[in-house]
Amino acid sequence: MKENATVPSGKIHQPSLRRVAIDPISRVEGHGKITLMLDAANHIHEARLHIVEFRGFEKFIQGRPYWEIPFLVQRLCGICPVSHQLAAAKAVDQLVGVERLMPTAEKLRRLLHFGQILQSHALHFFHLSSPDLLFGFGSDPAQRNIVGVLDKYPELGLKGVKLRKYGQQIIAAIAGKRIHGTATVPGGMNKPLTLAERDTLLVGIDDILIWCQDAVALNEQIHTAHPEHHGYAAIRSNFLSMIGSSGELELYHGGLRASFPSGANIFDQFDYRGYQQIIREEVRSWSYMKFPYLVELGKQQGWYRVGPLARVNNCDFISTPLAEASRKRFKEFGHGGFVHDTLAYHWARMIEALHCAESINQLLRDPEITGTDLVAEMGEKRSTGIGVIEAPRGTLFHHYQIDEQGLIEKANLIVSTTGNNQAMNESVRSVANQYLEGHEITEGLLNHLEVAVRAYDPCLSCATHALGKMPLQVELLDAEGVLLDWMTKGGNGSIEGMF
Repeated sequence: MKENATVPSGKIHQPSLRRVAIDPISRVEGHGKITLMLDAANHIHEARLHIVEFRGFEKFIQGRPYWEIPFLVQRLCGICPVSHQLAAAKAVDQLVGVERLMPTAEKLRRLLHFGQILQSHALHFFHLSSPDLLFGFGSDPAQRNIVGVLDKYPELGLKGVKLRKYGQQIIAAIAGKRIHGTATVPGGMNKPLTLAERDTLLVGIDDILIWCQDAVALNEQIHTAHPEHHGYAAIRSNFLSMIGSSGELELYHGGLRASFPSGANIFDQFDYRGYQQIIREEVRSWSYMKFPYLVELGKQQGWYRVGPLARVNNCDFISTPLAEASRKRFKEFGHGGFVHDTLAYHWARMIEALHCAESINQLLRDPEITGTDLVAEMGEKRSTGIGVIEAPRGTLFHHYQIDEQGLIEKANLIVSTTGNNQAMNESVRSVANQYLEGHEITEGLLNHLEVAVRAYDPCLSCATHALGKMPLQVELLDAEGVLLDWMTKGGNGSIEGMF
């Protein structure tokens, strides 16, 4: 936590206010910070989530051949590289004129995707979020971590470790290694799953199914037994997700469905290749993460949420029986309507983990999963490819345009966490106003803000990019950390400061 006497951020400069910063936010992937602007009576004047790193993948992949892209862009992240590889691979399939994969290739991609979501969801709940839910938001920070969970709840902590390990074993079997492997090729996959690999993965699947059911039950119990969780970081929002052709939960391929907070559809089964007709992105000076919104509703009303809460709310049913039974209990909690509780993300996330475990079990027992016909015949090449997938954190868009030599001319990524940008800021403001307004600022209260951000499972390193020139901010502090001077150069070249 950092605290300064004056305000060095953006266009706001009110010496009577002080800034309190959570920098960095802990137990999330990537680097970000939360800043609060308070007066002498600790009244909240502003609360913001800032993304403070810049990576620029959309720019530096320009000029690279299209077949390299799935393996370049997965370097965006070490937690969800499979999601980026698969989204880019779906775009590359379009570039080479492939409309439909061979059955085994599509099933291998789905198996890879389910393994990725399972390991990511397990990591987020057990390692990053369960300490808050099990020990309390304001509990001792020395205990509020995965080591504390393993110490007090060793069986639960070990299940989390093993769930993530199993998902990574699936990734390694298909992609060659657990992180940044190679699996996809234009129009298919590069190697089959052997019988020995399939049999090895089947050995542990029964335990995985039981542990995922236990995780769903635990999250349901935690959420329903704590009424204070229901209104925590409370916002009502639109939701966006991919949906299957029959309205089922779909994580790999389908149309787009957006819903109003009431549950009524804004649009349904929209072809994601036309996403630019329905989604725009706004750039704001104080963050490297853009703010997407639905064109139909405009900037003020068109922001939305993505990820597990959006997907479980939006779908009509889940195709696997255990997860569907869990979804029905989730819907009963919402009295048949949408659940807007921000902390219900954890419950929905574990329902999805259970669905992934069930789907993995089905695919491993499918005779086609060990087939060897892996690459579809290529058709007429195209200049544009758009791949969309449901990554662990939400709907992920990869859009590429190539020249006649097959080199990338233009790239646009709308990353899952970006879809939740406005929602995370709204949740931060909600918690700040509910818990910190007028109170002495303590570590425990500041962690309440981090709890709100963690609920979305943000991948901040994935989501960092901006338009135009990068702004620059310089601060001069004395030995005690008091701000003496500051200067900011904006993306448009404007300069502000104390001077």
